[in-house]
Amino acid sequence: MIDWRAIDTVLLDMDGTLLDLHFDSHFWLDHLPRRYVELHRLDESTQQQIRSRILHERGTLNWYSLAYWSRELDVDIVALKREVQHLIGLRSDALDFLKWLKQAHPRVVLATNADRESLALKLPLTGLEDYLDAIVSSADLGVPKEDQGFWFALQDVEPFDPARTLFIDDNASVLESAREFGIRYLLGIKQPDSRRPDKELEEFIALDRFAAIMPGNEPPGQGAASEQGGHG
Repeated sequence: MIDWRAIDTVLLDMDGTLLDLHFDSHFWLDHLPRRYVELHRLDESTQQQIRSRILHERGTLNWYSLAYWSRELDVDIVALKREVQHLIGLRSDALDFLKWLKQAHPRVVLATNADRESLALKLPLTGLEDYLDAIVSSADLGVPKEDQGFWFALQDVEPFDPARTLFIDDNASVLESAREFGIRYLLGIKQPDSRRPDKELEEFIALDRFAAIMPGNEPPGQGAASEQGGHG
């Protein structure tokens, strides 16, 4: 599927790509609304209002900011996340893929919308840092990955050639933004959340397992290279 000789840089998303999205889905849509109601002694029906309020910010920096939600909801989001941190974990063969990348030639960069508080919680629990050359958060750059400004800012702090870059992310809007910027090799994730059905990514090839793109694991008859989106 991938001609690795054509790749200098691998940009990887974190939540839903390297890590199972179940933790985040459960926290934001179940645990946080329930604990908010308990902490503020509100009626159970308020939970749906909180879910709607959270989802309204989807795709913005606020959506990903723990500090923002701590202020908005008057709760300690990090403390509440720690209550269910046992759910934080790598997707099935993500570690095998990271180990292979470390032995291969590309520069591996975590390009995430997660803010630094999220990273401080998740990195020690998952060991991701051991396999990354750099970590860039959209909170550091002031713009989310859904926005073109992210990619220009990323290139300033972490130079890469879009024509020789592979980017893997579970978010179709983010993949579209990367395609518009001109990143040549783009892949999605078929099942970001292990407890939820597969996602449909009509315009992008979606991986079930990373093994599918590791050398020696390509299905019979599969071409050596797969380009998604070309130069934007």
